[in-house]
Amino acid sequence: MKYIVVLGDGMADYKLEQLGGKTPLQYANTPRIDALAKTAEVGLCRTVPEGMKPGSDVANLSVLGYDPHTCYTGRSPLEAVSMGIDLKDTDVTLRCNLVTLSDEEAYEDKTMLDYSAGEISTAEARDLIEFLNGRIAAFAGLSLHAGISYRHCLVVENGKTGHRLTPPHDITGKPVRGYLPEGPLAKTYLDVMKLSAQLLKDHPVNRARIAAGKRPANSVWLWGEGTRPALENFAEKFGKRGGIISAVDLVKGIGILAGMRIIDVPGATGNYDTNFAGKADAALDALLHGGLDFVYIHMEAPDECGHQGDIAHKVYSIEQIDEKVVGRLAEGLGAAGEPYRMLLCPDHPTPIAIRTHVSDPVPYLLYASGKALGGAPSYDEDSARNTGVFVERGCELIRKLFAE
Repeated sequence: MKYIVVLGDGMADYKLEQLGGKTPLQYANTPRIDALAKTAEVGLCRTVPEGMKPGSDVANLSVLGYDPHTCYTGRSPLEAVSMGIDLKDTDVTLRCNLVTLSDEEAYEDKTMLDYSAGEISTAEARDLIEFLNGRIAAFAGLSLHAGISYRHCLVVENGKTGHRLTPPHDITGKPVRGYLPEGPLAKTYLDVMKLSAQLLKDHPVNRARIAAGKRPANSVWLWGEGTRPALENFAEKFGKRGGIISAVDLVKGIGILAGMRIIDVPGATGNYDTNFAGKADAALDALLHGGLDFVYIHMEAPDECGHQGDIAHKVYSIEQIDEKVVGRLAEGLGAAGEPYRMLLCPDHPTPIAIRTHVSDPVPYLLYASGKALGGAPSYDEDSARNTGVFVERGCELIRKLFAE
């Protein structure tokens, strides 16, 4: 038996007038997923525990079977592990976004225009982060580390936690004044952000981006603090040899800490232009020829489209997941005569209307080849709600996947 999670990050949504009163899941053409729904268990699951923020960190930990209440220590350290940063127990890490702010003179008067600096390329971003890292020597014990696209990391030696730090994707289009750092090191963090704005304003990378009609990466934005976590080994916990396929450091970091195999896929971008088919093919190879029992396929595209308010590409991403991931997996495993169980779900909703995460329960579909587990007319938010099936603790969902 082989086991698969197909995780469409932020895939669930609210109904939109632009889609005739349907959600993107309802509007998208998903014949392969809906065919599986006919014999699958379809229901709702609370992936974000009550009282916790609806981040992809907490929600993906839940779907992978880890209780965030007992293992979550912050978002940034999960990303730092994936980036190869050797963290000490006394280190505190923060996610460092490259963002686009408006051009008011006073930092406090600026507005968050784009949390991703126009989806800046990794090569451009690396130039900027390395440039900044060489110029923050005045801040003892601070170091910047380049990641992918707009996603980077600040490490603070002998740091402190307990700050109020706002995710930049939560304040798109809003003035930053009410969302600046608060807490023990708030002045240091704000000074770093202000200095970055001064240094990046006329950097050659940004001059070139502006000349090309692109948004400049004219500031860093700090959030998502945390300390080095420890996760129980996945194989020891569940008795399954597992692998992770993802374009983002957050999910890779969870996999590394859980002792899972990280499977890199060429062309995996973390957006709607990602290599959907390549992810499915890599999963099939790992399951059929690579000795793995379980693969977790994470796709960031629906979430990014939700944050950007991009309805068309969110629908497109869901349709690509249907055709090039779910369809390809079902066909490949069926042709190999390999029995399998597949769980399809988002980690959390990212509604287009508000362009940020919410903690609403998510629709899930659990399919077993050759066995009826239930049945629904389709896979979407309403169908899941109408079955009456509800899983209160997201970390228990994977045990339903592994049940025989």
